[in-house]
Amino acid sequence: MSKTRAGYFFEDYYLGQVFDHATPRTLSGGERALYTALYPARYALYSSDEFARNCGLPQSPIEDLAAFHIVFGKTVPDISLNAVANLGYAECRFLRPVYVGDTLNTRSEVIGLKQNSSGKTGVVWVRSTGVNQRGEPVLEYVRWVMVRKRDLNAPAPETVIPALKPALSAQDLALPEGFHFDGYNFAQAGEKHRLADYDIGEVIDHIDGVTIEEAEHMIATRLWQNTAKVHFDASQRPDGKRLIYGGHVISMARALAFNGLANAQMMVAINAGSHINPCFAGDTLRARSTVLDKAEIGGIGAIRLQMLAYRGDAGQDLSRQDGKYPPHVLLELDFWALMPA
Repeated sequence: MSKTRAGYFFEDYYLGQVFDHATPRTLSGGERALYTALYPARYALYSSDEFARNCGLPQSPIEDLAAFHIVFGKTVPDISLNAVANLGYAECRFLRPVYVGDTLNTRSEVIGLKQNSSGKTGVVWVRSTGVNQRGEPVLEYVRWVMVRKRDLNAPAPETVIPALKPALSAQDLALPEGFHFDGYNFAQAGEKHRLADYDIGEVIDHIDGVTIEEAEHMIATRLWQNTAKVHFDASQRPDGKRLIYGGHVISMARALAFNGLANAQMMVAINAGSHINPCFAGDTLRARSTVLDKAEIGGIGAIRLQMLAYRGDAGQDLSRQDGKYPPHVLLELDFWALMPA
């Protein structure tokens, strides 16, 4: 009897299937240091315990996207080990801050299935929830992934495409207990702009670029314990390239967005996200954001942003043509963040 397993293929999934994913993870200051080493992240809330305490938190939390990557990484051996690509996200809510010393586990449920017309792959939708050592949910999200079939003759399942919200409203957002921006230190945060300074429809070009390196993305993917073959095994693709983990692109773009959005301190929801085109080592990544909406919740500002990550030179045309982005656009991410009103 084989002691190893090749992971799940498309025909192995069924609606309502539940996975309690392996390998709980207790977080230390090491994750914080490595996150800062991998991405040019400078948001004050995630850099300083004193700054965080002045915002009503007991200490500086782990970066919201670091928590996302860790929760996501738990799901890979069961959901996307045999993936062709991770396609998108929806209904993601960050429910509680994650701190050094917390232990995270993840559970997922299959909520949708659709075999592709080629008969070689299919799309699997899952809703995943990350919980801490007290069993409290820290984040939840839906993602969908294209997975290979093992047996091309396996019958196609009944198509079920879940109905997902196009966007979360400001009322759907979860604010950390005691969180506030009273006495917020704009000098320490790095910019003076508050919610009132941004206009709906405003476009912010974040200017800076970072060239993606092979070693860095592989360190990052290992840090998150993401075992998807396409990120490590060059033989998995006809072109012999390792595919950059989409979360690496998200974190890099979010870090670049500091220049222009330094006070968008805490990401609290992802309304939608799509990996438009693949990213490979050697690509130079840049980011541009558009303000979609604004709201106030208990005196705290919430800003909804569409962030596009793209490769190549700054200032390129990122507009859709016939409903499709140009090939240099890598990521579209629609999210809410908290900032002083």
